[in-house]
Amino acid sequence: MDILENLNKEQIEAVKHIDGPLLVLAGAGSGKTKVLTTRIAYLISLGVSPDNILAITFTNKAAGEMKERISKLVGFSSKFMQISTFHSFGLKIVKENYEYLGYDKNFVIFDADDTLTIIKKILKDKNLDPEKFNPRAIRSQISKLKNDLIDSKKYSSFSLTEFEKVVLEVYKKYESELIKNNSLDFDDLLILPIKLFEQRKDLLLMYQERYKYILIDEYQDTNEAQYKLTKLLASKYKNICCVGDADQAIYGFRGANYKNILNFESDYKNALVIKLEENYRSSKTILDAANSVIKNNKNRKSKNLYSNLGIGDKITYYRANSGLDEVKYVVNKIKELKDNLVSLSDIVILYRTNAQSRVFEDGLMKAGIPYKIVGGLNFYSRMEIKNLLAYLRLICNSNDNVSLERIINVPRRGIGTKTISNLYDKSYLFNVSLYDAIDSGKELVFKNMIEELKSIKDTMSLVEFIDLVLDKSGLRKELVDEKTLEADIRLENLEEFKSVAKSFEDEMGVVSLDDFLLNVSLITDNNDFKEDNNAVSLMTIHAVKGLEFDYVFVVGLEEGLFPHQNSMFSEEELEEERRLCYVAITRCKKKLYLSNARMRLMYGSEQVYPISRFINEIDANLLENESKVVKYDEKNKKIDYNDSSEKIDVKSKYGDDEMNYKVGDLVYHEVFGMGTITNIILNEKDPKKTLLKIAFKLPYGIKTLIYSHKSLRKV
Repeated sequence: MDILENLNKEQIEAVKHIDGPLLVLAGAGSGKTKVLTTRIAYLISLGVSPDNILAITFTNKAAGEMKERISKLVGFSSKFMQISTFHSFGLKIVKENYEYLGYDKNFVIFDADDTLTIIKKILKDKNLDPEKFNPRAIRSQISKLKNDLIDSKKYSSFSLTEFEKVVLEVYKKYESELIKNNSLDFDDLLILPIKLFEQRKDLLLMYQERYKYILIDEYQDTNEAQYKLTKLLASKYKNICCVGDADQAIYGFRGANYKNILNFESDYKNALVIKLEENYRSSKTILDAANSVIKNNKNRKSKNLYSNLGIGDKITYYRANSGLDEVKYVVNKIKELKDNLVSLSDIVILYRTNAQSRVFEDGLMKAGIPYKIVGGLNFYSRMEIKNLLAYLRLICNSNDNVSLERIINVPRRGIGTKTISNLYDKSYLFNVSLYDAIDSGKELVFKNMIEELKSIKDTMSLVEFIDLVLDKSGLRKELVDEKTLEADIRLENLEEFKSVAKSFEDEMGVVSLDDFLLNVSLITDNNDFKEDNNAVSLMTIHAVKGLEFDYVFVVGLEEGLFPHQNSMFSEEELEEERRLCYVAITRCKKKLYLSNARMRLMYGSEQVYPISRFINEIDANLLENESKVVKYDEKNKKIDYNDSSEKIDVKSKYGDDEMNYKVGDLVYHEVFGMGTITNIILNEKDPKKTLLKIAFKLPYGIKTLIYSHKSLRKV
C-alpha cells in the first residue's frame, strides 16, 4: 500500500501488527511518530472505525502534530478519533460521567494557583504556620500522592514525620473542599476515570468497546495513574501499542516510572516487541558514542542505534582550565561555524542546570552573537534574580519605589495591597518616598532589616554581603522550605548570582555595591539582539528532548555538575543522569562538542570538579581531544601547550590509599547531610591536614573540610 512506502522492515512490521499487544522500542531519531501515524492510517484502511481508535501522547503540541499528520493520511476520518493528552482524555471521561462521580454538570477545574489558595486557607483555618509548613511543598506532596494513587486514607498509614502529618491533615480537608466546591484539580483528571472504572464495570466495558485499539506514545514517561488507566482500558481486547524508549526516560522527578515500559511484557503476555534501531538523524560516530554511554545502565532493554548516514566527524572534546576558558572556547567555535556560513539557529548549547546559562549568556553577549533561552528566561529576567536585585537596589537607594513595592512582601510577611496603598497616600501627602513613609507595623520590621543591611554593606566583600542578604531577607529559606524541584532550580540561580559578584570583584578589585549594580544594569539592558530568530539556542538537557540540531555543545561535563551532585546518592538517579547524557548526544545531527573545566566559579567560589564519568565511558577512538594542558618545567615555570593525548581518567585515586577516601566517595556530615567528594587536596608535610572538597545539596553547596573531621564519615 502507498502508506507503507518509505518505511523500513521493522517499521512496516510495527504498522501491520494489528491484534494483540505491541511494544515498539523506538530509539532516538528512528521515526516513532511516523510509525504511530501510519499505524492509525493502516487500521482505518482495514476498516477499523476511527471512533474505535484512542491515541494518547504527553503534550498538546505533540497531540496537535499527530492530528495534523493523520489528517494528511486519512482526511476527514481523523475528526472522529480521540487523539489527545492523558489529561484531555480524562476530562472527556469525567464530562461524560460526572453524575456517577458525585459532581454536578457545571463542575470547575482548579489550576495550580487555585490549589495553592485552598491549601493556604486550610493552613490558616487550622492555625498552622505557613512559614514552617510551606504551602507549595504541601501542594507538591499532595499532587505526588494523587499521581501515585494514594488518597488521604492510604497516606494515614505511613505519614510519620511532623511534615507528613501536617500534609495528611491538609490533604483530608483539601479532598473535602474540592467536593464541597464541585471542583477537581488536574490530578483528578487521571484519578477519577480510574475510580469510575473500578467502581462501575459496566462503564468500563462500554469504553473498552468504544476504544478497541489503543496507542500510547512516550510510554516510558507514564506515571502510576496513567499506567493504571491505560491497563484498565486495554484489559479486554489487549490491542494496545505502546511506543517509547527506556533509554530516554528522564522525567523521574515528575513521577514518571520508566519501569512501566520495562515491565510491558509481564503485563501483556505474548506481546510482540519490535526494536527501531535505525537512526535517521545522526552520524555513526555520534550514535556509537551514545551507545557506549548508555550500555553502562543496568536497568534497560538492549538496543543498539545505527545509521546509514556515514561515519561523520569525530566528537570534539575540550578540557578547559576554567569555566571562563570553557565559555571562550565554545564562543570561538561558534564564531568559526558562523564564518563557515552555518546558521546560528542550527547550533545549541546544552547544560544540566539553569544556573549554568549565565556565563554562556555573558560570553555570547560580549561577542555580539544572538542567542535565545529555550524553555525559560534569560538569567537576569528570572523572578528570583529580579527579587534579589530589587533588595540590593533598595539597600543602595531607599528612594527606589519600584524595588520596594516588588519586595516588601517577598517572601510573604503579611504586608498586603491595602498597606502599600496607604504608604502611597502618605508618600504623596508628605512628598517622601515609600520607604520614608514607613513608620509602623510589619513594614517597619522590613525597613529595619534594610537599615541593618545598609549599615554593614561596605564592611565585607560583595559575595559575603549577597550571602547575608539571601539569609536576612528570607529569600533562601523560603526556597529551601518549599522542597520542590522548581524551588531547587531558583535556589541554584540565586547561589549562581554570587558568581556574578565574584567575577566582577576579581576583574575590578575592591568595588562598591553601587558600582556592581551599575555593571549589572549595563548587562541586563544589552539584550535587544536576542529576539533574532537566527540565534544560538541555550537550554537544559531536559528541555531539548524531542528536538534536534546540526551542531551541539554539551558543556559542564564534570562529576557533581553532570552527573548532578544530587544524583550521587542513588544508583537509580545516576542511571537517569546517564539517560540524560544519552538524550543530549542523540540530539546532534552533524557535529558534537563536549567540554568541561578543571576549575570553575560556582555559587560564588572556585570549585574543582573531576571529569564526568560519561566522558570516560565514550570510546576514546571517537574523540578528538582539543584540551589545553597546563604543565610545569623543572623550575616550576608554567608551560601551556595543546596535547591531544591527554589521558581522560575519572577512576584514578587522589591522595594516598591509607586515607581511604577517593574522589566520588559518598560521605555523611552531621550538619550538612550526604555529600560527594569532588577533590582531595593532599598536605604532603602533614597528611592529617589533608582537605576534602565535598559537594552537599543546596543551600550548603561545596564545603572544604579536613579529612579527619569528627563530624564526617564515609558512607
